Amino acid sequence: MRLIRGLHNLRPTDRGCVATIGNFDGVHLGHRTVFQRLLARGRELGLPATVITFEPQPMEFFAPESAPARLTRLREKLAAIQDCGIERVMLLEFNTKLAGMGARDFVQRLLLDGLGVRYLLVGDDFRFGRGREGDYALLHAMGQAGRKDDSGFEVEDLHTITHGTERISSTRVREALGRGDLEQARHLLGRPYRMQGRVSHGAKRGRSIGFPTANIDLHRRFSPVRGVYAVTVSGLGPTPLPAVANVGTRPTVNGKDYRLEVHLFDFDREIYGHHLGVEFRLKLRDEQRFESFDALKEQIQVDARVAREYLQTTGPHDPDNRPLPPVAGLGP
Repeated sequence: MRLIRGLHNLRPTDRGCVATIGNFDGVHLGHRTVFQRLLARGRELGLPATVITFEPQPMEFFAPESAPARLTRLREKLAAIQDCGIERVMLLEFNTKLAGMGARDFVQRLLLDGLGVRYLLVGDDFRFGRGREGDYALLHAMGQAGRKDDSGFEVEDLHTITHGTERISSTRVREALGRGDLEQARHLLGRPYRMQGRVSHGAKRGRSIGFPTANIDLHRRFSPVRGVYAVTVSGLGPTPLPAVANVGTRPTVNGKDYRLEVHLFDFDREIYGHHLGVEFRLKLRDEQRFESFDALKEQIQVDARVAREYLQTTGPHDPDNRPLPPVAGLGP
């Protein structure tokens, strides 16, 4: 998959494609349905499929303190899009200049002059441009006008995709994760929920109470999951390993930033720098503050026992629980 970082990095060979636009946080079943439709249309027209997305996401730019927790950080999202078979991603920096761009200018500069889009697929509630002034009607009008000189595009409205009777959305996935309903989240995502990251050095407090942990920086302002979980960990061998994990701010030690701390059962290796995938299998409890390290140790012993028993009972691990592949142009 080719990653194009901004309009200034477009090559002449990037012109002519089928495209869709959105945040695609989580790359859930609804997003994957969009990508499948886009790829099918691309095959019909003999054109590559391009996903246009933003970093940061618009809400993170306009209201960083109240923006929803990310389901996937950028690296995870791009790798998941790549797994869907998409050939190109146009990554636009969402900044003051882009936020102030009018909808017509956006269509002309990006879709017509830049990418040379021939077919555009958008959701039924898609809005864009300064003040969210652009909508499906504007896309349709500008796409049709351009087709008179063979520079325009067809636009299709992909109607709401549902799970049962409810709309599939990133918001619904966050809500399911927030209440600890990992099964519902799995149905909406089409896969178990997992996070990925590199093991870094921590304060090593876990070692002092007999529970050493792998500390993984989430690269998120907020986390969609919080608490203690039974998990499996990939990236350390051919088979995912059982573990217990805490996601949160570590109130017992007055922590501030969100961390993912994982205690692997029956494991004794230095793994700093390893890139791990952590699949959340069962929520055990909410994060809480303890009055002493002895009380914390006692609760971790209980958590570890419950997690170990659950993971042994539920049988084989998900064979797809693996670190996502690297994305060309994203760096190490």
